[in-house]
Amino acid sequence: MSVFADLHVHTTNSDGEMRLSEVPEAAREAGVSVVAVTDHDRLHPELPTPVTAFEGVTVVHGIELRVEPEDGERVDLLGYGVDSTPDLAAELERVQTDRKERGRKLIENVEDRLGVELDLEAREGLGRPHVARAVVDHPETDYDETDAVFADLIGDDGPCFVARDVTPFERGVELLSDACGLVGLAHPYRYDDPEAALDLTSDLDAVERYYPYDEEVDPRPVERAIAEHDLIPTGGSDAHGRELGKSGLSKPEYRHFRSSVNL
Repeated sequence: MSVFADLHVHTTNSDGEMRLSEVPEAAREAGVSVVAVTDHDRLHPELPTPVTAFEGVTVVHGIELRVEPEDGERVDLLGYGVDSTPDLAAELERVQTDRKERGRKLIENVEDRLGVELDLEAREGLGRPHVARAVVDHPETDYDETDAVFADLIGDDGPCFVARDVTPFERGVELLSDACGLVGLAHPYRYDDPEAALDLTSDLDAVERYYPYDEEVDPRPVERAIAEHDLIPTGGSDAHGRELGKSGLSKPEYRHFRSSVNL
């Protein structure tokens, strides 16, 4: 399938490698016409409107928000067509304050474990990929892949892992519904219990149907959820680097998405 719209892309505003100014060129190189910028727990300050025409590329202002159901594992919500509200801004400020403190502890743990000093400071938007890249780039470590850093040090079960405080699921849905045109579940097959994650879509508008998983997945559960809850299918590459278009929507699918978001 030719990808017309990549609706899951990260920038340096969170833990991506691209600046917003680099997104149009990356989109053109991939043959993508529409990009949704969905930074983690953070709105992009250079996207003041829900959708922007930027150097010939349509850029949808989105967000990826980590939330925690009352029972079950944490999941990620994707909000599209953001027009921020005071309540959402306040919650994101709280989350970013926690992220910064968590980042400080994470860096300290890794430095103590490896006996090195990383060229990295805690800040808003800092995520574990930043720490992993700093470890790989350090001349005194033996790591040459970020996946290995996650596996050995900072993964959820790793010796340097630090948990962070996240938004409750119901509150997250409420905040994003008030501020966004569409709220969906991100990458349902990345969770330990995909079926439980898909059950949450009864309270949502959409689900990420297309995603570049590491291995082939059975699409039938997500398709059943789409049919049962009348969900809008979304899709994206979850790009943290500069390669876009690994997954996403076709042009007809994007038209359906856009009419649902009222962009």
